[in-house]
Amino acid sequence: MKITGIAALLLRLALASGFLSAVASRLNLWGKQSSGWSNFLHYTAQVNSFVPQSFIPGIAVTSTILETALGILLFVGFKTSYVAYGAALLSLLFALAMTYSFGIKEPMDYSVFTFCAGAFLLATIPSHKWSIDQLLTN
Repeated sequence: MKITGIAALLLRLALASGFLSAVASRLNLWGKQSSGWSNFLHYTAQVNSFVPQSFIPGIAVTSTILETALGILLFVGFKTSYVAYGAALLSLLFALAMTYSFGIKEPMDYSVFTFCAGAFLLATIPSHKWSIDQLLTN
């Protein structure tokens, strides 16, 4: 089965919105529904229970920068395959950290493995309609 056209676009936008929504929440852009930065730092510490506490702010900032960049690049469709591999790797690392710290149920409940698989799938799609990639190849 070949995934192209609207299905690939929807997958790309779903992944982009997943990253950008999470960033918006930790930056209080969702108003009352936001988690906020301090809650994100606390959750980052819980997820990464195996690293020293002094690493947590760096991990939080780095993941926020990566999620923002990946989300924007996916949204506009620039270097989509490479960005999708990056998204898959980041979400896989998140899923593995969650599994280590909380057990398998939490990443399953939050569909982190599904998100990761979707990113890997997007990376394998040869062309991306309605994207900057398409504009650059025409």
